[in-house]
Amino acid sequence: MKKALSILWILILALALVACSSGTTASPSPSDEATPSASTSPSDEPTPSDEPSPTEKLSVSAGFLKGPTGIGASYLMEQADAGNTLLDYTFTVESDPSIVTSSIISGDLDIAAVPTNVASVLYNKTEGAVKIVAVNTLSVLYILENGNSVQSVADLAGKTIYAMGQAANPEYVLNYILRQNGLEPGEDVTVEYMDAGELATKMTAGDIDIAMLPVPMSTTVLVKNADVRVALDIGDEWEAVTGGNTLAQGCIVVRADIDNVDEVVADFLADYETSMAFMMDEATIDEAAALAAQYEIVPSEAIAKAALPDSGLIFIAGADNIKNSISGYFDVLFTADPKSLGGAIPDDAFYFDS
Repeated sequence: MKKALSILWILILALALVACSSGTTASPSPSDEATPSASTSPSDEPTPSDEPSPTEKLSVSAGFLKGPTGIGASYLMEQADAGNTLLDYTFTVESDPSIVTSSIISGDLDIAAVPTNVASVLYNKTEGAVKIVAVNTLSVLYILENGNSVQSVADLAGKTIYAMGQAANPEYVLNYILRQNGLEPGEDVTVEYMDAGELATKMTAGDIDIAMLPVPMSTTVLVKNADVRVALDIGDEWEAVTGGNTLAQGCIVVRADIDNVDEVVADFLADYETSMAFMMDEATIDEAAALAAQYEIVPSEAIAKAALPDSGLIFIAGADNIKNSISGYFDVLFTADPKSLGGAIPDDAFYFDS
């Protein structure tokens, strides 16, 4: 009996040892426990920033013409490329004004640089959907002479002027200046119209003596032919016969139905004014000329540098200021041909109230 009990106790102890052994292997040892990874370490967890996240820039598509109305945007384009502007820009640069005007009508462009009379046409054609926000270019027309006989408008009597812009602003402006000086076009003065490129080529070659051309074409002629000089500044002659009114030829328009239009216009004008100031500053003329050539607004850096002082660059914003700068010009154009303004002088709603 005692032997049997001894064997039983031995079996019970053996079973207890087995049970203890099983429990020990089931419990993880300290060395086997998972340790926090670097990505989950409390010290590496993201903490809320003390500063607000930057506001996303509004996007805008802007179109500019090669030549004076586009030159002022050269620095803007460089700053946009560097990410230093208030708006996120997509730029288009064209040599044909009709492409820019059709794009602003279709909505492919939000903002565009156009001749001031074209701005009026757009306003009338779109029933007020396109408005003017700034004037950026004064007169860029010059009468060049291969010689030295023309010192005043009166000296044009009996001569032939070769000009560009028939049935457009240049013709209306020239005719008005001639008539205000007592010269009737076609009677006292002969005016022959031709393509601007052809005219510049002929003037450079010395094939014609007197021509009316805009910057930078006039600049190109002056650079290439040392015998040609500026005989008359059309802007100065305009002021003389209009009692000091400026000849505002270029401007910026915006589609008034774009999203966040007030904010877009305010930011654009801030960006653009900075650009215009840089492009007009004599101290930065070398850099400005390089940018105008880089963005293909002017054919070459040398031409750009020579053209900048005569490009009529100006920055006029504010509804009343803009209206005062162009109303006299519009009166003359409407008298010459109402179609040049789209059939009517625009009302006050034409001027964007920024």
